[in-house]
Amino acid sequence: MNVPNMLTAVRFFLIPVFVFVFYNPGINNNIFWALVVFVIAGATDLLDGYIARKYNLITKWGKLMDPLADKLMLLTVLISLYIKGVVPIIVIIIVFIKEFLMIAGAIFLYRNRKIVVEANFFGKIASASFYIAVVMKIASVTKVIDFPFSDALLYIAVFLTLIALIQYGYKNFAKQIRS
Repeated sequence: MNVPNMLTAVRFFLIPVFVFVFYNPGINNNIFWALVVFVIAGATDLLDGYIARKYNLITKWGKLMDPLADKLMLLTVLISLYIKGVVPIIVIIIVFIKEFLMIAGAIFLYRNRKIVVEANFFGKIASASFYIAVVMKIASVTKVIDFPFSDALLYIAVFLTLIALIQYGYKNFAKQIRS
């Protein structure tokens, strides 16, 4: 267990912390504080990736668990925002199907070909766009700032996540079939 993997483990721990804070009306400005938890999770994601690459601390566990922590956090936040009436259900359905296909594909490739599917440019852009869209959406809901384009950002993130899925599928399956 190295530092990047510990940061990934912290992100798993932050998921129930987010849920507790988000749904706890006893905490003043609970949705704002849930946003803070989400931003911390995003910062740990950036930090663990940076440290892992810079100090060559990349592990198979990290390659598998890092994106899983991100997916679970994102789905948790989107579902929470849906329950509050902030995010439409179609966003969750699309993201859930995409993430399910990604996880199923990654498991298939690892079990059958010992290939660990790694993050790539499109996946990172999609993740970053979701973080930005969710932060803007929550900030608008909590009246921290008024960002009228938060819906547009959310749909751009959904579009980018679909592009990432297509790109991952092409890179990891189409090329495998030809070889």
